[in-house]
Amino acid sequence: MTSSPLSSLYRPSLSLVTDLYQLTMAYGYWQQGLQDRESVFHLYFRKAPFQGGYAVAAGLALAVDWLENLRFSDDDLAYLGSLRGSKGGVLFPTEFLDYLRDLKFTCDVDAVAEGTVIFGNEPIMRIQGPLLQAQLLETALLTLVNFQTLITTKSARIREAAGPADQILEFGLRRAQGFDGGLGASRAAYLGGADATSNVLAGQLYGIPVKGTHAHSWVMAFGDERAAFAAYAKAFPDDSVFLVDTYDTLEGVRLAIDVAREMRAAGHELGGIRLDSGDLAYLSIQARALLDEAGFPKVRIVASNDLEENLITSLKQQGARIDTWGVGTQLVTAYNQAALGGVYKLAALRKADDSGWDFTIKLSEQVAKTSIPGILQVRRYLDDHGHPRADMLYNTAAPLPDRLTLVDPLDATRRRPVRPEAEFVELLEPIFRRGQRVKDLPTLAESRAHAQRQVQSLDPGIRRFLNPHTYPVGLELTLHDYRTELILQHRPQKPA
Repeated sequence: MTSSPLSSLYRPSLSLVTDLYQLTMAYGYWQQGLQDRESVFHLYFRKAPFQGGYAVAAGLALAVDWLENLRFSDDDLAYLGSLRGSKGGVLFPTEFLDYLRDLKFTCDVDAVAEGTVIFGNEPIMRIQGPLLQAQLLETALLTLVNFQTLITTKSARIREAAGPADQILEFGLRRAQGFDGGLGASRAAYLGGADATSNVLAGQLYGIPVKGTHAHSWVMAFGDERAAFAAYAKAFPDDSVFLVDTYDTLEGVRLAIDVAREMRAAGHELGGIRLDSGDLAYLSIQARALLDEAGFPKVRIVASNDLEENLITSLKQQGARIDTWGVGTQLVTAYNQAALGGVYKLAALRKADDSGWDFTIKLSEQVAKTSIPGILQVRRYLDDHGHPRADMLYNTAAPLPDRLTLVDPLDATRRRPVRPEAEFVELLEPIFRRGQRVKDLPTLAESRAHAQRQVQSLDPGIRRFLNPHTYPVGLELTLHDYRTELILQHRPQKPA
């Protein structure tokens, strides 16, 4: 059972999962003789999603699968050869297509482990290798990491709202953005903290537990709620959860109790009831009272109906007696944020004479969009309990000074000295060296457990949904100073 079955789900070649301009730039590099110039790119986001205080890194296993199968098939090359420019000529000459046919992935890749909490401007992946290759990776890596990180973070927030004891079921396939969106969302939701999915293909491919109840159509097909429940109990005597709100919710609960008594007499127990509409707080409280009074305190109350972290929090504050949350549309579509704004930026180029590096920077009128030059690593400093206390971005191509100071990239006056004895971990780990995988990845279940430990290690102020505290992320002082020099070099000096 693999946790990243891209290559088994789709045709072997996925090299054309890219934007055309990646290929036109690749051809331009090849034409200029720059294809093998060593480069460094970083993949990161600038701002945590959902107006939150953190994100949970995800998508690495899928990216590794894609990278290991990166090659241009004859069909791919035939299609590229058929493309025409505006004057009718071929877009890519045969010689370049022959180059792509023989292309082999030889980059170094370092990445943050799936399930690790991360913050704005921190590289999730670092790609180092031939410029043409590294450029071609951009689109696919972004689409995999952006979506997986977004949904995993949403799921972690829902887990935070539900608490550690409640069950979370991902029910979103029917509202997902197509088959692929549904499958990817099921994986990411499980990684972020969901306990199971209704998506059977996700269960098969990823080993995620699958769960489900029945629809209103089951009850409507029988015309009689009690008969419908009894028939379902006969089919699934040890795995029945009854949807009780087709006609009248509390009357449905009473009928479910009647059938539950018959099940118990036959040596079976009702697993739960599901509420899918109405005042979920009130109805769950009333349903719990009816179930407990009838001697069924272990029957779970499942709730669905456009649930998300803020509504779950509100329901708990109202005293709702829900212990299983069926979360669908709001999770798999990452409502209310359509996408994670991840970017992929060039940060270093080997000098033409191979004497060292030229570090590159992208400027912007918005300070937050100015990139960070260098071959970056993220160092996470830990408190006495091993919990994150501050992160430092530094350039691995330059020596670190004896005394370290963190500088806020958005406010240079905010500085934080680092204690020499402070414990730390380096977040970017080697995954590929010269195109060969050097690290075995954890299973999806292991990454899920890591994600839950990581989120819980954060201060509650950072985890809160409304106006979260800002986790300290700073540039190492010499990197900050060098970045400032580059900005001044490249920014035109306009007279007053």
